[in-house]
Amino acid sequence: METSATKRPPAVAGQFYPDDPNELRAEVARFIGDAAAARRRIGVVAPHAGYVYSGATAGKVYAATEVPERVVVLAPNHTGRGGERAAWARGVLGLPGGGVPVDEELCERLIRQGVVEDDREAHRREHALEVQLPFLQARNPSVKVTPVVLGGLRLEECEALGRALAEAAPADALVVASSDMNHYLDDATTRVRDRMALDPLLALDERRLYMTVVREDISMCGFIPATVMLAFARARGAKHAELVGYATSGDAFGDRKRVVGYAGVVVD
Repeated sequence: METSATKRPPAVAGQFYPDDPNELRAEVARFIGDAAAARRRIGVVAPHAGYVYSGATAGKVYAATEVPERVVVLAPNHTGRGGERAAWARGVLGLPGGGVPVDEELCERLIRQGVVEDDREAHRREHALEVQLPFLQARNPSVKVTPVVLGGLRLEECEALGRALAEAAPADALVVASSDMNHYLDDATTRVRDRMALDPLLALDERRLYMTVVREDISMCGFIPATVMLAFARARGAKHAELVGYATSGDAFGDRKRVVGYAGVVVD
């Protein structure tokens, strides 16, 4: 039963996306557009900035993706609060006018197996997971989410987590890695650095993605979720990845001196 203790209130409604439910639904629908070509995917990477910046790129990801009833959302930890594998394990993830239920069965299974921890502290002010929820709910109103915020995992820990998710999650589950790309360099440099990270991601090479981001000091905030998602996808037999959208914050307002990159990737 939902209580005030188990419902996570939205942290960035009215900041990253509209706090009016009708306006939010209309904006997300506009970003998604025609989803007639959507297909089943094993995993995706979607950005998590304010919708004015990255909503169009996120919309391309979700327009290309059939969203099943059960989705695992992996997000980076921007706040530094909580543990390294933090799940909000029960209740509802609140949104303006409602919310998205937690997949309590899968959360409990993952906690019992020691894959994640029941830790709400990492979720309380974290935006990276929250901004995915309106898109997921728009594509499937019956969606249930396993919400996990990830901290500083080593490469081997990312790979093990991806394999554990592949064993525990339902056969048709989708894993969403929430990530922006490089931060706060000029537009031209950002695009070059983003390509360095995207090449191994599109090659389904989680080890090279992780090592490239660390070695080149690329400020891709969700590279750990993306690494875990790729390990999951390869364990599920993924053969193909596609870049369905890319932009920088400079595309939104024209300031090219200090931008953030946004990429949308689908894996099947």
